[in-house]
Amino acid sequence: MEYRKLGNSGAIVTAYCLGTMTFGKESDEATSFQLLDDYVAAGGNFIDTANVYSDGLSEQIIGRWLKSKPGILRDLVITTKGRFPMGDGPNHLGLSRKNLSEALDASLNRLGVEHIDLYQMHGFDALTPLEETLRFLDDSISNGKIAYYGFSNFLGWQLTKAVWIAKAGNFQPPVTLQPQYNLLVRDIEHEIVPAALDAKVGLLPWSPLGGGWLSGKYKRDQMPSGATRLGENPKRGMEAYEKRNADSMTWDVIGAVEDIAKARGATMAQVALAWLAGQPAVTSVILGARTTEQLADNLGAAELKLSDDEIKTLTDISKPEMADYPYGEGGIRQRSRKMEGGR
Repeated sequence: MEYRKLGNSGAIVTAYCLGTMTFGKESDEATSFQLLDDYVAAGGNFIDTANVYSDGLSEQIIGRWLKSKPGILRDLVITTKGRFPMGDGPNHLGLSRKNLSEALDASLNRLGVEHIDLYQMHGFDALTPLEETLRFLDDSISNGKIAYYGFSNFLGWQLTKAVWIAKAGNFQPPVTLQPQYNLLVRDIEHEIVPAALDAKVGLLPWSPLGGGWLSGKYKRDQMPSGATRLGENPKRGMEAYEKRNADSMTWDVIGAVEDIAKARGATMAQVALAWLAGQPAVTSVILGARTTEQLADNLGAAELKLSDDEIKTLTDISKPEMADYPYGEGGIRQRSRKMEGGR
């Protein structure tokens, strides 16, 4: 599996990361252990979790797996997150020093480790000054509880503000940003990707298969059922399916992915993952497999090299719609040095 730098840090991670949101909920402990074993056996070294995944059970399962594998921790990069509620009190959530201090210690305890390689803020907190959050993270690096930090679900301006506050305060800078990103969700390319590139922050895309749509598991005008994310939750599934089913671009993209997959003797999931892993600023793609079969299929993307023509086909057909200004041609002309006149 290809190795890459973890954003602007000196740490090295594999181009595909094992996401563990399903651990303890959709994947029982035995299956979770097998997923971890298979991922490491395939050459992976990057494991992503969060304190809220299965209300802490995901971290606990990873901790028990690490304990059962003496010495393996040295070869892995472990990331977890804090921000969302782990209790009912007003201080049991957010990016305040109080909550993050307690959340970080609890994550360390559940994982059974002395430090966390990458600690991510799971979302922006408008109530807590970023200075408070960044000082806490810098202190946590200094006292050895974390090695690096990053963000998840931040907007472009939020990331840029954090980067410059860190610079002004002489704090360690963020190294990663974890956003939703796939062939069906590319709006982050307007502002977030440029902000990440400017800050040399690595992207860790979640939902790389668009909730399963890019794997080919959903069919046009056929309501999902059975062991699918939409099929297991009929009410939410129907609403999500009807919205996506009505979007003609969705089916154009799925059709293009399917055509390339058939021509290359690959699966649709592998094609979609390979496209994403090759996008600017992407450090590692988070695989959210629920079964060992899904994981094995997804890891096959590591061996798939798309041609320039295939990448262009997928990029062109999935290009997100945008207004003429500020992101369309009108905005581009406004920013061009070749432009004559303006307003």
